[in-house]
Amino acid sequence: MISEWSDTHANNSTFHNARHVNGTCCASRPNRLREAGQVGIVDALRHCRLFRNLDWPRLSSIAALITPKFLPKGKLLFLSGDPLYGFYIVRAGAIKLSRISCEGKEQVLHVFRAGESFAEEALVSEAGFPADACALEDSVVLLVQKSGFLDLLRRQPELSLCILSAAAQHTSDLMNLVADLKLLDVQTRLVKWLVTTCQQHGAQPDSQGHRCVELSMTKRVLSAELGTSSETLSRTLAKLSEQGLLLVNGNRIMLLSLAKLESLADGHGEASQPSTTPQNGWRQPITRERILAA
Repeated sequence: MISEWSDTHANNSTFHNARHVNGTCCASRPNRLREAGQVGIVDALRHCRLFRNLDWPRLSSIAALITPKFLPKGKLLFLSGDPLYGFYIVRAGAIKLSRISCEGKEQVLHVFRAGESFAEEALVSEAGFPADACALEDSVVLLVQKSGFLDLLRRQPELSLCILSAAAQHTSDLMNLVADLKLLDVQTRLVKWLVTTCQQHGAQPDSQGHRCVELSMTKRVLSAELGTSSETLSRTLAKLSEQGLLLVNGNRIMLLSLAKLESLADGHGEASQPSTTPQNGWRQPITRERILAA
């Protein structure tokens, strides 16, 4: 599997810029080329949530185990059940993890973007990964080779804390996904997604205080991530637009009132039940006293 990966260092801007020095081709200087590529990968690791607290020597030892790969939009990285030879870090673009039912219905589990890692389970399991991975846009991923990283863990066991932290984050993401799908209606899930995306990307308000969320995925993929159909998503967007909360223009969604949308996401909207829904959007547990009162 590793041998099928093509070397994409030439696509790295740092590596590309190092190809010529003083107008002289550096093809005869492979060491300098490798060093330039290594620096670029170490820099990418420094911005990865998984390894952001590590020092330069540790990052360099991990970078030596990495194979980069470019994935054009729509390209599969692996299918459910495929054997994995390491875990992955998204350097650029977006990678979708999803499951497809026998009826062809897709559920998006998560969309990983630059700086995020996934498939760390490959380090401790011989079973294939239980989901498909596909590029939502032109992407660059880094494969951290399993055998080499396990050897590194034996020499530097403190790195295990990084893997445990990543596993905990993935578990939390999946628990939140299940809870949202079960406890929140489509409108609340959509509004929550828009607010979260706006906050994560640091969308700045324009002169009128409006914020823009630009979709890097199709509405079909977004509807799958939200656990609904494209038709329902379109109707929900139209309803929110009629309420004066947002405007949709192609793949751009303008949030006209972030405060009102945050209130909807917190469960204080038309579809919520204020008496049983706290500010965090989760329903209060049904206590014994409430059951007796009913």
